[in-house]
Amino acid sequence: MTAAGTAAPATVLRAEDVHVVRDGRPLLQEVSLTVRAGEHWALLGANGAGKSTLLGLLGARVHPTRGSVEVLGRRLGRVDLRELRALVGHVDPRHPLGEALRVRDVVMTGLTNSVAPQPRWRPTAEQEERAERLIGTLGLTAHRDARWPTLSQGQRGRTLIARALMPEPRLLLLDEPATGLDLPGREHLLAALDELRREHPGLATVLVTHHLEELPAGTTHAMLLRDGRVLGQGPAAEVLTGDLVGKCFDLPLDLERRDGRWSVRALRRR
Repeated sequence: MTAAGTAAPATVLRAEDVHVVRDGRPLLQEVSLTVRAGEHWALLGANGAGKSTLLGLLGARVHPTRGSVEVLGRRLGRVDLRELRALVGHVDPRHPLGEALRVRDVVMTGLTNSVAPQPRWRPTAEQEERAERLIGTLGLTAHRDARWPTLSQGQRGRTLIARALMPEPRLLLLDEPATGLDLPGREHLLAALDELRREHPGLATVLVTHHLEELPAGTTHAMLLRDGRVLGQGPAAEVLTGDLVGKCFDLPLDLERRDGRWSVRALRRR
């Protein structure tokens, strides 16, 4: 219980002293992380820092070499990974869709956890209503019947977020969702993520990026990774400082936050 007498937010993710080794090479070392309902985490680091490896653990896609990971109260190694993945919304901009599906059909595949619609499967009226609400929240109502090949990269990204949310997960993982977006596409995506957080206050999110400008204003917490180790973690305002982020990327930086959004510029080395 908190000091005010209300229950603390439920723990959605817990990783303790996690190590991941592949082909004798350490990808993650001594990583611990706890994410609670309603928190919105950013994982930042340079290429090769271990961000995607950690996201794979949190999404029940891989096992740790050492340490423990609990996702929604289920410990990896003691639960069917396929069952657990169905409870986690995982957004990958490299979604392997080869068919010219309409936006609403892509969103519906989130219920069957498949790339294409399943034969003879039909959604309920309630599921169709949920899809329409999510399409609206993500700013895609005007494109609900548009075919996948005609969509911009930003529209595809927002479609995949709506798809991931169809099973009503408590956790949403976003793997560099702004990759390849132009400025308007990025801003539409970030506005949609902030609207999503307002409509679903209990949802927890973890977003991977190496660009601070790609962080939504609603980001509450951050973890900095360097060479597979945690350089800093905690409330975003305490972790995302010029000193810590500069150490993370090995570059002297000046950070500024305005209206919840970050901007960054490199400083001259002395």
